Amino acid sequence: MRIGIFIGDLGRIDNVDELIARCQAVSGDGFASLWLPQIFDWDALIALALIGHAVPDIELGTAVIPTYPRHPILLAQQAMTTQVAAHGRLTLGIGLSHQFVIEHMFGHSFEKPVRHMREYLTVLNALVHEGAVDFKGETIRASATVAIPGGSPFPILVAALGPQMLKLAGTMADGTITWMTGPATVANHTVPAIKTAAAAAGRPEPRVVVGLPICVTENVAEARERAARTFEIYGSLPSYRAMLDREGAEGPADVAIVGDEAAVREAVAGIGAAGATDFLAAPFGNTEEHERTNALLKTLA
Repeated sequence: MRIGIFIGDLGRIDNVDELIARCQAVSGDGFASLWLPQIFDWDALIALALIGHAVPDIELGTAVIPTYPRHPILLAQQAMTTQVAAHGRLTLGIGLSHQFVIEHMFGHSFEKPVRHMREYLTVLNALVHEGAVDFKGETIRASATVAIPGGSPFPILVAALGPQMLKLAGTMADGTITWMTGPATVANHTVPAIKTAAAAAGRPEPRVVVGLPICVTENVAEARERAARTFEIYGSLPSYRAMLDREGAEGPADVAIVGDEAAVREAVAGIGAAGATDFLAAPFGNTEEHERTNALLKTLA
């Protein structure tokens, strides 16, 4: 299982030099990949283009870019440009986001999200792999070519949690990225569903990137309380709530990986045993805990 680092606190990074230095440290520590979110601070693909031009030898991923606000033609152009800047190291993670974000912030309809993602992937896959598309769906239309000198196809992962989205990811994408999904759910729900769909579609075995908060500490109770506060919102979002319920978890603090070095090492190994191809570590805690967490993850990487 490969170990990647999720840099989720982009809003605390003041400038490009600081961002690149942070990513150079991740690369220098031997991690297989680094991932940026697309929330409401830095644009993930622009940031990865800058990083990719300056930081060698590490996979660069988005976790994840919401599909609704960007037409797939525009996303294909931007992602392919980033792929060129990153010398072929981009992995594009995309997802639906959440109904209240899409409808109340962006003003788009969230009706039939699986249909939306199917049509979106139809257009995006055609542009990434063939450079051209002519498609008329129920909600998306696209007729265009994308030709970027030096561009090459890149993996596309879909943030898939429920059964229908996992089936779609296995059929039309290269794998999935999960968040707030514990090891029992990964083993009994995520991996079987996406592997079955990929096999039925004649596709290669899919990648399963499992993201969770992680903290190496002696103060386990305090760290879990901090996780409960920091990640509270994920316990109320329907898609993540469904995964927590499957796991039998009361909230995000219950699926966060917390403990001393031995306990955390065992928990990360459990993610691999559940069938994950990648563990996407999201460190949290104070400075000392961050250092201990990073030190342990380096040994695993």
